[in-house]
Order: sequence, then C-alpha cells, then structure tokens
Amino acid sequence: MTISSQRVEELFKECLSENGRVIQGVIADFSMDVTGHEDEIGEMLEHLPDNFMASKGGGWSFLNACMDREDNQWTGLHYVMEQLFVLGIAAERAKWVLPRDMWEVLPGGMPYVVILEK
Repeated sequence: MTISSQRVEELFKECLSENGRVIQGVIADFSMDVTGHEDEIGEMLEHLPDNFMASKGGGWSFLNACMDREDNQWTGLHYVMEQLFVLGIAAERAKWVLPRDMWEVLPGGMPYVVILEK
C-alpha cells in the first residue's frame, strides 16, 4: 500500500459521521467514525518521513507532510494533509504535539504532529 491524495479524500468522506468522535483539525473540527479503517489509516501514516514517527523523530511540522518517506510529493493540498491527520487522530495513530493555542509559536503558525506506532 502507498499513500495517495485520492484515497485519503475518499476515506475521509467515508469516515465522516454525525455520531462520531469530534476531532480537531487545522482549519475545522470533524466528526469521524474510523471503525474498520484503522489499519489502512496507520499504513498511510507510516509512509510519511521518519521525523513524524514517535520513536524516530518525535514529530514534525504539518507543512512537511506533503512528502512521503521516499521524498516524493504525494499531495500538494493542505486540506488533504489535514484530512490524513484527522483520520490518524481518530484512529489513535497520531496526535498534535501541542494544543491549538500554542501553534502560533511554531514555524508558520502550523502544528507539529506525531505518528504513534503500534
């Protein structure tokens, strides 16, 4: 499996749910139910660079998430990167490193995210 912008968008739409868990995104909050998709979400997150991994880099800027671990650009859209991380947080495979009120002190005012390996 690889990571693709198209699959992230499809999966995000599938997991939107009125009765799901509310997840804080970069721009908006989303109600998500990722039941049954946790493994696929985890596999997509594992294609991001090592700097995002809790055990290797400890987290990295949201702005670097457009590249995969082989240094290929998998998306050029920030909203797709947000969708991936919202899915990851809903699946308990990712989290924001700092709370939203601290993001302004980070480069570009953008959050850092860490991927939690199984």
